[in-house]
Amino acid sequence: MKILITGGAGFIGSALARYLINKTENTIMVLDSLTYSGNLDSLKEIKNNSRFNFTKCNILEFEKVKEIFTYFEPCKIMHLAAESHVDRSIDSPKQFIETNIFGTYYLLEAARNFYSNLNSSQKLDFRFHHISTDEVYGDLKNNNDLFNESTPYSPSSPYSASKASSDHIVRAWKKTFNLPTLITNCSNNYGPYHFPEKLIPHIIISALNGRSLPIYGNGKQIRDWLYVEDHVKALYKVLCDGKIGETYNIGGYNEVTNIDVVTSICEILEELAPNKPKSIKHYKDLISFVEDRPGHDYRYAIDATKIKKHLGWYPEETFESGLRKTVKWYLKNKDWYERIFSGDYKLERIGKSE
Repeated sequence: MKILITGGAGFIGSALARYLINKTENTIMVLDSLTYSGNLDSLKEIKNNSRFNFTKCNILEFEKVKEIFTYFEPCKIMHLAAESHVDRSIDSPKQFIETNIFGTYYLLEAARNFYSNLNSSQKLDFRFHHISTDEVYGDLKNNNDLFNESTPYSPSSPYSASKASSDHIVRAWKKTFNLPTLITNCSNNYGPYHFPEKLIPHIIISALNGRSLPIYGNGKQIRDWLYVEDHVKALYKVLCDGKIGETYNIGGYNEVTNIDVVTSICEILEELAPNKPKSIKHYKDLISFVEDRPGHDYRYAIDATKIKKHLGWYPEETFESGLRKTVKWYLKNKDWYERIFSGDYKLERIGKSE
């Protein structure tokens, strides 16, 4: 089948594209505007595959998006294109509103226009899968609580508010226009090819270069960590077997505080990269605590019972095994992230947290 992936040059999108080419027989079209976090290097290993296609396009370009639908004729849409960094959304909310809300609207309208002209058999196969975040639920004050698919939305940041809005719009297009949609909300992803502004790659790269490892507040914020390759397997499972109109939460069953994430990375680096920058005795000595960011959520934790029970998905990686794989990847792929730094991207713009 033909699958259109928006945001397919980003972190999760590129992992999904690599999975679909390497592990399935599907033909894919990656649609990406290649802003600062879109990276064609993340698609290098599959770019010459005959089942791989790429188009540079912003989902706000409505007429161009409609042309792509007509040309490629997808039977499945996997919508990952989004602005996703909380710090950036606090600094510049407008771009998040435009891309995450209006971009989703334009994509839904292009899909609806295309879907309306399909025959009855083609309509049975068509799916619009919207990939979202657990941040739409806000945060959890009680350490025993979990986000489930019925948890009320209570977003804290411009980023999470824009994603919550897009989730609601997708549901409205299902209810009003009968567009066959699916929604997934995932916990924090990590793994290879993660853009360096995010917590885990930022800490790895900064430690290797002897730079400060800044942590917001007291570092006790808790996140549920999901290895990206586990996530994309879940996404494909939902795409193929999920029930139209349903939402599925995807979590890693790995709740870890931010300070423990950072100290774990330091411990792995002590073993795998013992030759430290000059004057650094222990990587953990680089840790510093900085002023907390506005509206910082305390805890996210996913209840993934539904996807496990109904679709048989469960994450394969523990946080320990996935983090070790991730650190090893960055140690072996210095050229990948150095090419990012050699462009217009400014190192000091890298965020301090997830």
